[in-house]
Amino acid sequence: MPTLSMNEVTTFRWTLEEDVRRYVAAGYEGIGVWRQKLADFGEEAGVDLIAESGLRVTNLLWAGGFTGSCGRTPDESIQDAVHAIRLAGALGAGCLVIYPGGRNFHIYRQAERLLRSALDQLLDYAADVEVALAIEPMHAACAADWTFLTDIESTVALVESYRSPFLKLAFDTYHFGHDQAVLANLPELVPHIGVVHLGDRIESHSIDQYRQPLGEGRLHIAEIVRGLVDAGYTGDFDVELSGRDVPESEYDDLLRDSLNFFERVLAPVGGERS
Repeated sequence: MPTLSMNEVTTFRWTLEEDVRRYVAAGYEGIGVWRQKLADFGEEAGVDLIAESGLRVTNLLWAGGFTGSCGRTPDESIQDAVHAIRLAGALGAGCLVIYPGGRNFHIYRQAERLLRSALDQLLDYAADVEVALAIEPMHAACAADWTFLTDIESTVALVESYRSPFLKLAFDTYHFGHDQAVLANLPELVPHIGVVHLGDRIESHSIDQYRQPLGEGRLHIAEIVRGLVDAGYTGDFDVELSGRDVPESEYDDLLRDSLNFFERVLAPVGGERS
């Protein structure tokens, strides 16, 4: 069965040490690592802590900003991404999530050139440590600070143009779980997916990304998960609930409920998944 991990942005107020301890206690096999918490704890010590816990790092969040939208120059963002790739390699991460950067007053072609220039340099580093770069597109209402890629089709076309096993797509249900055209073409999408981020939604898309726990929104998360698995996806699912002001006292419940939801979705019933 595919692995479910919990992303550290979900348990925002816990430290890395608390995340690791409580994820293991809740029965998780994987963790989505947030670079900020790793830096706060100490990168080398954090790598050792996670390795000793037995948790597998499904994805490292994040590197990018190659368009200058995050306040760094493209070269500074590339150097930061090189460091993140090496860190992902040390963690044994399934992939490093890439947010290319917003338009930042560029026309689309200029933004794409900046991204391609970065990828041309970074893919060799990724191949050296055998870590895939997973580019994450976002719904247009959420994307301004993060990426100029706002649809699945153009992102897949970009990934396919490189023909590299180390360039993938991060598919996020919050952003595209409503798109019937995308969901109808999961078999074509699956070979390109490096990680699936799970988050439900009630409200319209917004820059704040108010994500709901799995099964508590209006997206058909269970059908999407089953559809991906039935289409041949054997990779990782990662619960990412950034944007929600979840009280720290509810984190343990959120861990339990997310894992129970995922296990119910994929549990065999009479020889078939429910």
